[in-house]
Amino acid sequence: MTISKNALGFIVTNAGVLSLIQDAGRFGAFNLGLTNGGPADSLAFYWANRLCGNELGATAIEISLGGLELIAQVNCVIAVTGAPMPLSINGLPQTCWQSFLVKAGDTIQLGFTPLGVRCYLAVAGGFTIKPSFGSTATVCRESVGGLNGGKLVKHDVLACRAMSKSDSSIKQLMLAENDQPQYGDEVQLHTVLGYQQANFSSIEKRLFFSNEYQISQHWDRMGYRLQGRAVKSDIDGILSEGICYGAVQIPANGQPIVLLNDRQTIGGYPKIGSVISQDCAKISQLRQGDKVCFEPISMSQADNMFHLNLRRFTQTKLINYS
Repeated sequence: MTISKNALGFIVTNAGVLSLIQDAGRFGAFNLGLTNGGPADSLAFYWANRLCGNELGATAIEISLGGLELIAQVNCVIAVTGAPMPLSINGLPQTCWQSFLVKAGDTIQLGFTPLGVRCYLAVAGGFTIKPSFGSTATVCRESVGGLNGGKLVKHDVLACRAMSKSDSSIKQLMLAENDQPQYGDEVQLHTVLGYQQANFSSIEKRLFFSNEYQISQHWDRMGYRLQGRAVKSDIDGILSEGICYGAVQIPANGQPIVLLNDRQTIGGYPKIGSVISQDCAKISQLRQGDKVCFEPISMSQADNMFHLNLRRFTQTKLINYS
């Protein structure tokens, strides 16, 4: 339990399955063995902050599967985005993908999502959490970030800025339904081949990109292990080296692993390529039994897709319904 005598914000009355404090991520600490952390679905995270008028990397809560319940101690503005978790305030259903006022004493509840995995709850001004190694991002495996280096627990207090009666800068915004990301149970993963592709024959690469894989029972914020047609390389392992976000490792059993936010900083499995960041966000919303396929793209195509998606995000207008 973590309670600061002077902290006011939200009291956690039910922490749900897995609720984590996250900002945009921890960078520049690989030399210490600390990985990035940060939001698994960065697009939903950025939308939650944008709806609250925050800097895009402001500290928010990532809720996996559902079950989070909070009691507000202050008047403030919040927004919930991501997987379609049923949201209610004082027992009354509310709409996600928009910001709205909550008052001191209100109870915020998130049910369990029937589709997808993660959603994000942001508050205007961001949650006030002391950074660890330059970031508030929680990585449970490393016990850094958040309040105690771990997931939220009952009675935690999440401090935030209270909205004053004279505060006229807060707008209530919503994202139009046709602009909201769509969640499903199949994702295409655009993948840039890496320099170790030379250790995979042309036939192996062709089969890898033409076969479908399922999410196995082993998936979390560190990575997603897949099941399907085994991929063979001409080496069993390599000297441990740095691993990038989205790297597709091929272990001895040939079943691909897509590495995500909480991945280890170094590893010794050969890597056939790397999934682009936009699609890493998409696979993070899948669960066991869901399907993925890989699509090869060039570095220039990946760069174009990144900038097109960034432009789409920045140019999409929010609706002010204050």
